[in-house]
Amino acid sequence: MAHGYHGKILHVNLTAGEFAVEEPGEDFYRKYLGGSALALYYLLKDMPPGADPLEPENILVLALSVVTGASISGQSRLTAAAKSPLTGAIGDSQGGGFFPAELKNAGFDAVVVKGKSPKPVYLWIHDGEYELRDAAHIWGSITGVAEQTIREELGDKKIEVMQIGPAGENAVRFAGIFSNSNRANGRTGMGAVMGSKNLKAVAVRGKIRPSIADKTRLSTLAKWGAANLSDSDIAGLAKYGTNETTGANQNSGTLPTYNYNSGVFDGWEKIDGPTMYDTVLKGAAEGKQDREGRDTCYACTVRCKRVVEIQEGPYKVDPTYGGPEYETTSTFGSYCAIDDLAAICKANEICNQYGMDTISCGATISWAYEAFNEGKLTPEDTDGLDLSWGNAESMVKLTEKIARREGFGDLLAEGSERAAKSIGRGTEAYLITFKGQEAPAHMPRVKRSLAVIYAVNPFGADHQSHEHDPVIEDDFEYYEERLGALGFNARVETHALNREKMRFTVATQRLYSAMDSLNLCQFVYGSTWQLYGPDDIVELVQAVTGWEDFSYADIEKVGERRINMMRMFNAREGFDRRQDLIPEKLFKPLKGGASDGWKLDKDEVEGALDTYFELSGWDVKSGIPTPEKLEELGLAWIVK
Repeated sequence: MAHGYHGKILHVNLTAGEFAVEEPGEDFYRKYLGGSALALYYLLKDMPPGADPLEPENILVLALSVVTGASISGQSRLTAAAKSPLTGAIGDSQGGGFFPAELKNAGFDAVVVKGKSPKPVYLWIHDGEYELRDAAHIWGSITGVAEQTIREELGDKKIEVMQIGPAGENAVRFAGIFSNSNRANGRTGMGAVMGSKNLKAVAVRGKIRPSIADKTRLSTLAKWGAANLSDSDIAGLAKYGTNETTGANQNSGTLPTYNYNSGVFDGWEKIDGPTMYDTVLKGAAEGKQDREGRDTCYACTVRCKRVVEIQEGPYKVDPTYGGPEYETTSTFGSYCAIDDLAAICKANEICNQYGMDTISCGATISWAYEAFNEGKLTPEDTDGLDLSWGNAESMVKLTEKIARREGFGDLLAEGSERAAKSIGRGTEAYLITFKGQEAPAHMPRVKRSLAVIYAVNPFGADHQSHEHDPVIEDDFEYYEERLGALGFNARVETHALNREKMRFTVATQRLYSAMDSLNLCQFVYGSTWQLYGPDDIVELVQAVTGWEDFSYADIEKVGERRINMMRMFNAREGFDRRQDLIPEKLFKPLKGGASDGWKLDKDEVEGALDTYFELSGWDVKSGIPTPEKLEELGLAWIVK
């Protein structure tokens, strides 16, 4: 008897309006676990090489894992994967909330979407049943309106809706897919893929819960997490959200400012987590923000999600659309030298209403700001907007113009790399893109293994693809027990890019990769500072599935398998080591603060890349997995 999963994959052909249900066996779930690795299986198997990301040949997979829906913190997440319209490489994005658990309860482990509907539709899945329904009346609606309309139409306010906004309909290349109107599968443009298929939304409801192998064991693990949260390293995350890290990044010189020209921002305290908590969280004026201003995901005790409400001033913000994370306050804030928290919250609201990735959107705007301040763009280019550093009003206006593809926003909706190639004039020098995707708010010049991971990561720069340098450097003694379990028994020299740092990078990348296949929240589970460590992840999988022989080595192998599958997807699309590039900006020194003068060295980075490819078992010259490595991972079928 299967535990933790249904053994049912729903296949939807939008072109023909047809459905099929596949029932893989236990070996399939043990090999891929779900999430990202499961999605890659269908993309590699069923998508023709060279498919246009915005044409019907692209395939969109929405995938859960074997632990999704279990009653424990940090498991209600979903992977959306397809060929990315932003990068042309693999697209992969994770998001949380309540939709993932509800999709599991509706009776399926994943949905594979092919083709293109001749008219706008939404998919309605409930208790093992499924149908396509007309969506013409909600096409063009912002997320909150569409979600409410679907719930009223189907007569159940508890229905969970995952959807695109107008940005996805308009093929903004960094459009995301949103649930609860504020939880984003944000990165790599999966919303644009969904829009290209005329699929407005997926609505789910159900009571078909898969069985749990050992409920007592699962409950014990869940209760331990709740009891230890307040004493854990993520207690601040619970209270202040991810934006609690703003001060730490400022102090270490790793808060990207002026479009990555500096690592420090004078206005950082005006946009950090404590300021948000005290001023703009819902209920803050009455001291009720802990009850009204913090939201959670299904069964999660952490409650790290922000709920912002602003009723006065030029930037009123509806709490329906949540509140900004650290990446958002950085990209719309410090990247652009903007310290107006209300304006940042407004930009976040617009992104969640229209369905856009805040990281790529804010970073693309900051690229335009630098080009403007360097005289490469003029008001004639920007529809008359003044993009001087710190201009909050223009930032908010430009965010909405991008979502609507209006004027200058139409160009920026292509992403900063395409915009720079279109404009020229030397604006390429201001890019912070990897494989065409904008970099998040973590500084590779200081956390130097990030430079390697940003470069080699198959879907572009991603700060959640491995553990960051400080835990193996100055903080090693604090995390020694968990790192020892992963085979690391000594600290690595600060800022090193030596072989031991690359071994750490590869090992933690595999763990994080496995968590993206288990669809686990990487703030709750991880290698060091998170609430639950590697041994707890093994405990969770065993308790839910009953696979008592499943070990950490098996989890690491799934993570490695996923990374190799992504690299092979990219290889068939023409990507190899030649695309594992680092923007020139990062070889120039930072200015100011603790990171003043820090920069990357090209020869050192190239040497680290050689070591990374060697440790991964790939061809060092091409960066492509070898046939022997694929055979070892049970992936010889990809070559065939």
